[in-house]
Amino acid sequence: MSAEDEAPQPVRKRSPIGRLWRKIRKPLAQSTMVKNLLASAIASGLRFVKATNRIAPGSDPVDSFLDVRSNNIYVLWHGQHLLAPAFVPKGQRLPTMFSRSADAELNALAASRLGLEPVRGSGGRDGKHSIEKGGARALIALKKALDQGKSVCMIADIPHGTPREAGLGVITLSRISGRPIVGVAFATSRRKVLEKSWDKTTINLPFGRCGIASTEEIQVPAGASEAEMEYYRRRLTDALNAATKRAYSLADDRT
Repeated sequence: MSAEDEAPQPVRKRSPIGRLWRKIRKPLAQSTMVKNLLASAIASGLRFVKATNRIAPGSDPVDSFLDVRSNNIYVLWHGQHLLAPAFVPKGQRLPTMFSRSADAELNALAASRLGLEPVRGSGGRDGKHSIEKGGARALIALKKALDQGKSVCMIADIPHGTPREAGLGVITLSRISGRPIVGVAFATSRRKVLEKSWDKTTINLPFGRCGIASTEEIQVPAGASEAEMEYYRRRLTDALNAATKRAYSLADDRT
């Protein structure tokens, strides 16, 4: 069959609703009102997920986590952190580092409704915090909060870097603040894993069990050398991966 004999492919026409959506989706995404509505919906959804997942037997005491009064540096993995804001004790404001990217703005808005106090910054992909991205300023802000006796929270691994591999940002914060790092992991028995995402983002679902696990306190000495900081970075990586594995084991245990 020649090219002339081939039937022409019909041009796909968008429906009126489809054409309208293409015109308004960008303005909607930039709308403060829409962002606030979405943030409130996300926060309400996370509260619902927490309320409908019973704490799995053997979990670490939930009241000891994410408490702003404990003066710790709490860390979680990317993609495994979505439910964590719902566990911030009621009435508290926990300073927490969020990326300065537009994509993270909605997350920060939702988290602020659950007791987190967003500190905007970003980790560099080489494991160091970039001044251009505001990471250095964010670390200073977190250190000030620690100096005031508060706890702070941040993600341990580097955005779009190697998932579940701690960066040096949190190690640096422990060294300059003199405060310990505590890794925390939350897992639910009912969940949806976004397999194509770089960090295997896990969306926690309601009506199941929630496993909660933590690491031991990891204190980085004030005079730590580069080699010592690398040791503590690897130690945190191993400890938080072990806690994450235990949280999933607790959530999935049906005995």
